[in-house]
Amino acid sequence: MFMYFPTNYVWSMSVVATLNNGGYIDEVDRACRPVLEAALHGDDAGTEELYASWSAVADRLIAKAQDDEARGRTIGAGETYYRASLYTSQAERLQSPGWSGRNAAYQKSIDLLLKHVELLRVPLTRVEIPYEGSSLPGYFHRAPGDGPHPVIIQWNGLDSTKEMMYYSGFPQMLAQRGVSTLMIDTPGSGEALRLRGLTARHDTEAWAAAIVDWLESEADALGVDAERIGVVGWSLGGYYAPRALAFEKRLKLGVAWGANHNWFEVQEGRRQREGENPVPHYWDHVFWVWGAADMDDFVERTRGMHLNGVAERITSPILITHGVGDRQINVKYAHQTYEQAVNSPKRELRLFDDPEGGTEHISIDNMPYVAGIIADWVAETFGELV
Repeated sequence: MFMYFPTNYVWSMSVVATLNNGGYIDEVDRACRPVLEAALHGDDAGTEELYASWSAVADRLIAKAQDDEARGRTIGAGETYYRASLYTSQAERLQSPGWSGRNAAYQKSIDLLLKHVELLRVPLTRVEIPYEGSSLPGYFHRAPGDGPHPVIIQWNGLDSTKEMMYYSGFPQMLAQRGVSTLMIDTPGSGEALRLRGLTARHDTEAWAAAIVDWLESEADALGVDAERIGVVGWSLGGYYAPRALAFEKRLKLGVAWGANHNWFEVQEGRRQREGENPVPHYWDHVFWVWGAADMDDFVERTRGMHLNGVAERITSPILITHGVGDRQINVKYAHQTYEQAVNSPKRELRLFDDPEGGTEHISIDNMPYVAGIIADWVAETFGELV
């Protein structure tokens, strides 16, 4: 992986994600160069300084986009708002849950992305999924043509957002293959956590059922084929998605984009300082995601976060992808999910290693390449279900 900050994995991972999701190398360099020294002091220190540096670049782009818009240059404005949203989002992701500016920064990333959507007429709609007295926010990206189209429900990991799903280009790849995408901030992630206080749970079939119920009720309006609904989850979604696939039988296929067979075990390792963390302020972050008061509370809430005794309940096609050099989640967990999913009629384990690339966590070092491979598998597998 390209290590812009040679001693700082977490910050460098954000740089790589940004460049793979449409960031411009000169703009990213201008955002990062002022915090090169700060990066030497570890993941946690200097994150607010990093946000200020990235925000300065985003704000210059916003001024340019506003000028473009005033001149009627809607394409240029829309493209520029996109990058401003991307930079804001990636810098917000690295902040402490206790940072007072976090919610405003996150809302800014949403607002900028929606300006991009509006000006470029992207076929994306904000949606709300009823869930236990509240709702889960999402984006529905519709495939071209009348349909009905198969649809993928896409889920976050521990620290990503539905905006990052859009930045990844994956929904656009699916649309090219005739598949619509429903990007959801599930409990414990994105807008559901930041602005609504919905925390995570291990039994992900609960929110899967709510989402499938909604898709079935809106199938005609959305142009969705309710008999061909699948789920893709990256990072911690590599646990969330297979768990849902095992228990919510209306899901007809699933992808673990980065396996996460035993997340509870990984946390026990992290307590011993094993592996790399995905975000700074790590324990503050996971307590926030789970609504945990302390370590003992967190352990109790996450004790069931594994697929042992679960993967064999999967009776639909499943694809498991993993980077062999993943510094966060060991590749052994990809083998465990594959080996235990014995009742899947079509199970595939796709590992990424050198010289092919995609060797890091969720193959973030070569994300567009891997996203295309996953999109092809999804489209082909939906085609086999006709």
